[in-house]
Amino acid sequence: MALALSISACTPTVKVEAPPEPITINLNIKLDAEVRLKIEEQAKDDINNNPGLF
Repeated sequence: MALALSISACTPTVKVEAPPEPITINLNIKLDAEVRLKIEEQAKDDINNNPGLF
């Protein structure tokens, strides 16, 4: 009897609850114009150096 009580007292409990506040996801994206300018200049140089590339 003691064994039955000790086994039933240790049953695991799983609770699934919604959080009290909504989940927010912040995506802070910053595009740097300088990087874009460098890429554009490199692309122009590549096209000028390899006219048959495209």
